[in-house]
Amino acid sequence: MESWRTGMPAGMFLKSEAFASDLYDPEGLFTLKLFCAHHGLPYADTGFPVPLEAMAAYGLCFQQQLVPDVETRTVVALDRASRGFLLQLDDGETLIARRVIIAVGSKYFQHVPSGIAHLPPEFLSHSCKHHDLSHFAGRDVTVVGGGASALDLVTLLREAGAQVRLVARRPSLVFLSKPAPRSLWNRIRYPMSGIGGGWRSRFFTDAPMLFRYLPQDIRLRTIRTYLGPAGAWFIKDRLVGRVPLLLSHAPKSAEVRDGRVRLHLNGGGAQCELETDHVVAATGYRVDLRRLIFLSEKIRSGLRSIENAPVLSQDFESSVPGLYFVGLASAHCFGPVMRFLFGAGYTARRLSEHLSCVGAS
Repeated sequence: MESWRTGMPAGMFLKSEAFASDLYDPEGLFTLKLFCAHHGLPYADTGFPVPLEAMAAYGLCFQQQLVPDVETRTVVALDRASRGFLLQLDDGETLIARRVIIAVGSKYFQHVPSGIAHLPPEFLSHSCKHHDLSHFAGRDVTVVGGGASALDLVTLLREAGAQVRLVARRPSLVFLSKPAPRSLWNRIRYPMSGIGGGWRSRFFTDAPMLFRYLPQDIRLRTIRTYLGPAGAWFIKDRLVGRVPLLLSHAPKSAEVRDGRVRLHLNGGGAQCELETDHVVAATGYRVDLRRLIFLSEKIRSGLRSIENAPVLSQDFESSVPGLYFVGLASAHCFGPVMRFLFGAGYTARRLSEHLSCVGAS
């Protein structure tokens, strides 16, 4: 739960509804609903935002009770070995493993627009680098992006005392609608799923294997366009009319002058400039195997990829035998559900069944 505890701003609420925010266990005995009931926390399947702090506490409790033998060490190098793989840990210890599952989430895949990526770290950061926003109080901050992380961050920065603005290339902001009671006909015509409403979403959640067999161009287009940037319904009133919004603008270039960042923006065929103390890129993530710096060149050269994402078998195995990728890195093959917690259920069932079979052979 490191990214939940340290990479998301304190005071944030989950955009996903509570019923879709369970961590997966085979018997469904450790749900977020049961955790909240046991700890006296408010809960509703829909329409009641889940606080980040509650989600992080739930995740830690889940781990401590169901997976108690987790070691909090970092793999700094992974290479092939005669008996499988050689792993080097950050404390110098080395391990041999027959199989390795890479489940790094989004940590290595932060995307920053090229026009600002060269700025020094004291003037530029990604949204995943911020938990405590109090050090921004009294400072001028510019957030780039138009999705949920950008809108949450702008709102929370303003409430933390920063002078903040949003720069987004989209001409307008999109917010999800608050869940409301639905008729039986509406539920049939537009069923809910763990990642959104509609039969298309149900296909993505219920049939990752079928998604894998779609033509490659359809899969890639779906990954790029499905569930585009949108803010949660409960953030709209805290943001709109309270924070300057520079819509239809995108950073073209930037430089540091006299201790401040000068941003050059493109917008509607025109250009403008602004000065700010710090820029936060809330511009999401893009899977890129080249960013997994712990992989050896031997492994990297043996990996087949699509747009720098791994090509995977029906069992999540890459073209390097014994090396598996799950989570965000598997979305190009198994669909948008792999970008959400909800996708862990299918992944766990498929992978554990496969490993049981190969282990017995």
